[in-house]
Amino acid sequence: MPLFRPNGLLPLLATPLLLAACSPTFNWRALPTDGAPLQALMPCKPEKAERQVPLAGVATSLQMRSCEAGGLTFAVAWADVGDAARVAPALAGWRRASLLALQADPALADRPPAGAPRPVKGASEAIGLQAEGRDHRGAPMRMQAVHATRGTLIVQAAVYGAAIDERAAATFFEGLELP
Repeated sequence: MPLFRPNGLLPLLATPLLLAACSPTFNWRALPTDGAPLQALMPCKPEKAERQVPLAGVATSLQMRSCEAGGLTFAVAWADVGDAARVAPALAGWRRASLLALQADPALADRPPAGAPRPVKGASEAIGLQAEGRDHRGAPMRMQAVHATRGTLIVQAAVYGAAIDERAAATFFEGLELP
């Protein structure tokens, strides 16, 4: 059978290659937040999780969405701490916990971030965080994150990977908004 006939083998072999060429590494989409006052863009279909975590000494429901694309993990998490007096200590504790999970120096949570701050539309406060550490297997890992607040809502958006794609990170962080 000739390979170049319209009904030959070539169209069958070329189809997977054409489909792969049409699949972008980062397929940006609006993040479904189930009614939370938060908008974000994710580069892939996120998985959903919820758990109780101690924030400022009180068990608090934390919503999380994360996915992997281009060798990076993108994550957005948020919680309503319910009391304005708990916002600052909850945010500080969350930043330290993020660094500890990365096996990075927790003192970085109290230092001004390196580089330009990451503004978040609609946030009353937004603080960038960058760190290098290790993942749970001991492999080198980098993190870029922003922690933002509006009212009693606190949010963390973060990108993790051995090397961070700066364009993808910029798109991710620019898509974060607290309307």
